[in-house]
Amino acid sequence: MTRREFLELAAASTLVPLAACGGGTRQGAVDGGAPAAAGGLPQRKLGRTGVAVSLVGLGGYHMGTQASAEESIRIVRTAVDGGITFLDNCWDYNEGDSERRMGAALRDGYREQVFLMSKIDGRDAQSAARQIDESLSRLGTDRVDLMQIHEVIRPSDPGRCFAPGGAIEALVAARDAGKIRYIGFTGHKSPRWHLEMLREADAHGFSFDTVQMPLNVLDAHHDSFERNVLPVLLEKDIGVIGMKPMADARIVRQGIASAEECLGYAMSLPTSVVITGCDTVERVEQALRVARGFQPFAEDRVDALLARTAPAAAGGANELYKTTEQYDGTTQNPHWLG
Repeated sequence: MTRREFLELAAASTLVPLAACGGGTRQGAVDGGAPAAAGGLPQRKLGRTGVAVSLVGLGGYHMGTQASAEESIRIVRTAVDGGITFLDNCWDYNEGDSERRMGAALRDGYREQVFLMSKIDGRDAQSAARQIDESLSRLGTDRVDLMQIHEVIRPSDPGRCFAPGGAIEALVAARDAGKIRYIGFTGHKSPRWHLEMLREADAHGFSFDTVQMPLNVLDAHHDSFERNVLPVLLEKDIGVIGMKPMADARIVRQGIASAEECLGYAMSLPTSVVITGCDTVERVEQALRVARGFQPFAEDRVDALLARTAPAAAGGANELYKTTEQYDGTTQNPHWLG
């Protein structure tokens, strides 16, 4: 697909808000009945699932770092009250504290307002099943809407996940038991492992519901998920979850582009949702403001932004999750894999 086709598809897939006031949202709506998120946030369909989710989603990692437990609850509830319906988390984030804090925030009726996602690291069925149950317990729920295999970042990951007794068996069993609704995978290292995971799925007659990957103004230039994986996901009608829109804030801190430009660029791609990490309520409000006022970038604006950011993207210098092991939690903790 050409860049113009990407931008046109993203604009066409955005559901115009039906309301601009507060109140709960019926998460999980399908074709013909998709409500606007509370606060009037635009929504998009999550691939073939037909579920409508908010254009921007709340990341689970950062809210469990600098913030206190009480502030984390405020972050989550500010996001949901503002119209964010897609919540991201992971079994290994902050030794489980991110899930525990999000679980606390989702009490008092908040759970029913969101599409809840988490991730597991186990590559064998036994480890994966244990981690699924631990995530459910921490989140205080008997079902998550989406569970994803985390950090597909090495050549052995696809084969291990699909091998007899692998993680896919545990995920399918959990889905059959009603513990999860949908299954996906994530990774930040290289498009080639994403493509290999999709090939392995095809070989086993399996269809992923979602795939999560970095999508930002730097990725477009170097070992690009946007160029190599995104078209395949669109062809297969798999839900696209964009992450790291600011490359873990390096784009903004280095003065490469503004936060508003980063979020706007990622939202202008044909993603289902763009996950952004928020360690303060102010960061949540920034994301809400950009999403509420979102207008897809025109092609000439995208071209100018990419031309300006190209030098900073050379060699992946500011995408350390691609070029170093600094962000590879499962490399630093191989026992998580099972």
